[in-house]
Amino acid sequence: MQAREAASGCWYVQGLSEMGSSANQNFISNAGFIVTSASVVVVDALGSPALAERFVAEIRKVTSKPITHIILTHYHADHIYGLQVFKALGAHIIAQQLGREYLNSETARLRLQASRTELAPWVDENTHLVPADEWINGPTTLTVGNTQIQIIPVGPAHTQDDVVIWLPERKVLYSGDLVFRGRIPYVGDADSGHWIKALDDLLKLDVKAVVPGHGAISLDARKDMQFTRDYLIYLRKAMGQAAQDMTPFDEAYKATDWSPYRHMPLFDAANRMNAYNTYILMEQQAK
Repeated sequence: MQAREAASGCWYVQGLSEMGSSANQNFISNAGFIVTSASVVVVDALGSPALAERFVAEIRKVTSKPITHIILTHYHADHIYGLQVFKALGAHIIAQQLGREYLNSETARLRLQASRTELAPWVDENTHLVPADEWINGPTTLTVGNTQIQIIPVGPAHTQDDVVIWLPERKVLYSGDLVFRGRIPYVGDADSGHWIKALDDLLKLDVKAVVPGHGAISLDARKDMQFTRDYLIYLRKAMGQAAQDMTPFDEAYKATDWSPYRHMPLFDAANRMNAYNTYILMEQQAK
C-alpha cells in the first residue's frame, strides 16, 4: 500500500484487481484522503481493520494533522470493514441515509459472519459494523479548513446509498463504485438504469482526475467514466433483448459476444453474475 497524490492535497491508495481473500487482506478497493488547512478528511475505510491501520500509517507519512472526518461512498464490505479504526481515532463518519438499511440488514450480518471465515485473520470476531454519525439525505457541502467538499448522493446506482465526493476547486472526483477502471465492474443488485443516468450527470462535471472505487486513478475522466457506462449499456441491451424474447439466460449468455470485455481482469469472476442479475432486472422491468 502506498499513498499517491491525485492533485494538490487529494490522495488515494489503490487496491488490487482481485476478489477479496485472506491472501490479499481484502485489499481490493481504493480509499482516499483530503488534506485541508485544518485536518484530514478520509474517503472510505477499506476492507479490514488491518488495512485501515496500514492506511492511517500512509496518511501519517503525508501529514500529522488529525483525521476528523470519514465519508463513505457506500456501505459495501470492502469499503467499510476498516471503519472501527477511524472511529477509534474520533473521526466523524458521514454516509447516505439508505446505508442504514443495509447496515441493519440480515444480508450485512451474514456477510460479516462469512467474512470472519473467508477473510480470517484480517476480519474476525473483533471486526464489527459501524454506523455513521451523520446520515445525509441530499447534497451536502462539508467545509473543513480552507476546503469545500461536496458530497453528492447519486443512488440508487451501484447501491441505494451511493455518494460521490467532488472537489470543484481541484477538479477531483472520488467516485466510489460508480466508476471501475481496468477491470470488469461489479454489478450485483445494482439499478443499472439509474447508474447510467448518474454517470451521465457526472460526465457534465469538469473533472480532471477520478479516483475510482476500483482500479487506477483516471486522468482521462470522460473516457473512463464512459467505459463503465458503456459496459452497463451493453449488459442491458443484450440481456434486455433476451428477457423480452423470453430466451433462457444460459442460452442468451452463450450467444452474446463478450469479446470487448473477455480480456479484462475479473471477467471470469464477475461477468456472468453481472449478466444474470441484469437479465433478472430487465425481466422484472418488462412485466
